[in-house]
Amino acid sequence: MTNKQLLVLATQNVGKIKEIRELLRDFPVEIKSLADFRPLPDIEEDGTTFYENAYKKASFTARFLGVPAMADDSGLVVEALGGAPGILSARYAGPAATDDDNNQKLLRAMEGKTNRAASFVCVISIAVPSGMAFTYEGRCRGLIAQSPAGERGFGYDPLFYYPPLRKTFAQLSREEKNRVSHRGKALAQLKSEFEKVLTWIRRACR
Repeated sequence: MTNKQLLVLATQNVGKIKEIRELLRDFPVEIKSLADFRPLPDIEEDGTTFYENAYKKASFTARFLGVPAMADDSGLVVEALGGAPGILSARYAGPAATDDDNNQKLLRAMEGKTNRAASFVCVISIAVPSGMAFTYEGRCRGLIAQSPAGERGFGYDPLFYYPPLRKTFAQLSREEKNRVSHRGKALAQLKSEFEKVLTWIRRACR
């Protein structure tokens, strides 16, 4: 039997942890999150891109805990808003904003906009304590709905309408969302190279 490799998800976002665990359920890894460890110092997400923030979270966590860590930085990029909320998606309506606060601010910002095109972007970084990392990106194009719909998901899912399935992300089943989402696509890239990544992790952590 192959021993499972410990991999820490550098997040405490319950929805994100659930999605990633589901998407990685067939991997020979033991998935833990920050909730399984002593509190880490706050990580300031001061990068200017999804790539910078994902790498910063993964590498800091790996160095602090001494084990491989995976982080993702993801957000919503809206064409009519010049790419906003972008890397500020989680705190679009303020540092303590709820999902509903962010969604309501987005709806106000989109009032009168005819161009509703938007993309969800996800960048995943897997880092080892030495600082080296693998990085993957996934994107999903859709439209900003006129009003929220659906009870599933989290974040901007109720407002992100996916035309091929004629539903918002919050109306999709978990299986449907995992198949088409930005995070699902980034993880699909990771899965296609998993043997190489796992070998790299084990060598780097000797």
